[in-house]
Amino acid sequence: MPRGPHLNVVRAGLLVGLLFVSTACGGPVEVDVPDVDGEDAAACAAFADALPDTLADEERVEIEPSDAPAAAYGDPAIVVTCGVGEPEGFGPGAQCELVSGVPWYIPSEQYDDLDADLVVTSAWHAPRVQILVPADARGLESGAMARLSPLVEEHLRETGTCDL
Repeated sequence: MPRGPHLNVVRAGLLVGLLFVSTACGGPVEVDVPDVDGEDAAACAAFADALPDTLADEERVEIEPSDAPAAAYGDPAIVVTCGVGEPEGFGPGAQCELVSGVPWYIPSEQYDDLDADLVVTSAWHAPRVQILVPADARGLESGAMARLSPLVEEHLRETGTCDL
């Protein structure tokens, strides 16, 4: 049976639709895998398992590698990672944001540059948790810190205090 031109138009429309859907979905967010072992690896695994499905009103999205002690939320993604190193500029006398009893470190230069991504770290805990907030999502960091603070307290060791 010969195929009519209308079938080719339908097929072409389906191909374009499938192509649009596949390009509209950006795929998993690539995350760094921190080098942690022993007690820190276990703490990060427990922390990552407890991460919520939503953070700062953003839905959780897939990450790559999927077994990293991390999670990503929204687009552009807010990325939460456990087991990161000491943040740049952190040291004795560093300022902090105290949220639900947990001190968070934000480099001072990021406060003034509203076009910069934020790097928020639970620097007074081990292992450390870092929240990367894209410039487009600024303003969501307070909600993220508030939601994650109880998980930091539950799963991570406090190693010091900040100066308020």
